[in-house]
Amino acid sequence: MAKVLIENLYKIYPAEKGRPEKIAVDNANFEIQDREFMVLVGPSGCGKTTTLRMVAGLEEITRGSIYLDGKKINEVAPKDRDIAMVFQNYALYPHMSVYRNMAFGLELRGVPKDEIRRRVDSTAKILGLLEPDNLLERKPKALSGGQRQRVALGRAIVRKPKAFLFDEPLSNLDAKMRVETRTEISKLHRQLDSTMIYVTHDQTEAMTMADRIVVMRYGKIQQIAPPLELYHRPANLFVAGFIGSPPMNLLQGTLQASPKGALEFVENVTPPHFPFRGVLSTDTSRRLSSRQGKEVILGFRPEQLHPNSTASKHTLQGILEVVEPMGAETYLYLKTGAHSCICRTTETDLGLKEGSKINLGVDLSRAVFFDPKTEETIPT
Repeated sequence: MAKVLIENLYKIYPAEKGRPEKIAVDNANFEIQDREFMVLVGPSGCGKTTTLRMVAGLEEITRGSIYLDGKKINEVAPKDRDIAMVFQNYALYPHMSVYRNMAFGLELRGVPKDEIRRRVDSTAKILGLLEPDNLLERKPKALSGGQRQRVALGRAIVRKPKAFLFDEPLSNLDAKMRVETRTEISKLHRQLDSTMIYVTHDQTEAMTMADRIVVMRYGKIQQIAPPLELYHRPANLFVAGFIGSPPMNLLQGTLQASPKGALEFVENVTPPHFPFRGVLSTDTSRRLSSRQGKEVILGFRPEQLHPNSTASKHTLQGILEVVEPMGAETYLYLKTGAHSCICRTTETDLGLKEGSKINLGVDLSRAVFFDPKTEETIPT
């Protein structure tokens, strides 16, 4: 397998018809380690697919360099890069059988027929294309969406490439099939012990599949980190709001000195609303001492809110707007003065009615603070 290195990568589309030039990828720098599962995630138009297509050789590089196994591949033709790509729309040949779809690329490379048969049969077994029904002689139109995606995966696997590229491969599948195929791809990564680069706009896919995640916005990389680091220590407000479902709760307020000497977060609200007040720990107060008297944004995850909690030192009052029973847990959507909050709780029989007042305990032990001007995380 291989390591992929991306250095100072730009993709700039020229200006046309009076419109300014479009910077689709803006100075991307990151490294995918050998056998790593790296996910590029972000909203539509953030540059993640363009980055993937430049790695594949399907998109011309404006500036920068891409290295595969230490070799610069900017000018190498796509067919010579030893990279296999799985597309969103499967891209199967409709007139060919499943077997021919998987074998065709090997035939073009002059691989012996016996070796082609061995590779296709072995891959088909791994992907469940032989049992309970043998699908190798069927045409793509006779397959379900999930089966077509497995054939597309199989076509990539039989090539034994140095790296696999996935361009939103699950977006055309229904919810149940997405979960199943997501699990299959994760298993394949372990079985093949391969380098994989995966593009998605679905942060749940990113969190559950990745070794590390690259979060992109407007062509720029916002943060590169393992999933749980992104979740608990986001680099800025965008990452905090994009990673996590439901997203992080954010309250605007000011850090003030409390009577006990520590800093206290006081929510910015106007009468008749009562502000949320939370006294910070001694250690956090010391680290944020330079921010005393200044505005900050307080961030905490939905599971850090606890309905009717008497154990917490901090209480948040709100009006319950929506209750969403999710089975093993419940989401509570609340209006709290000038802000809205979401609570995720494992208590499923709360007996709460929409429109009622509710008190929630707030756990500030993992709270994150942001600078409202730069939107960057304040180190604590």
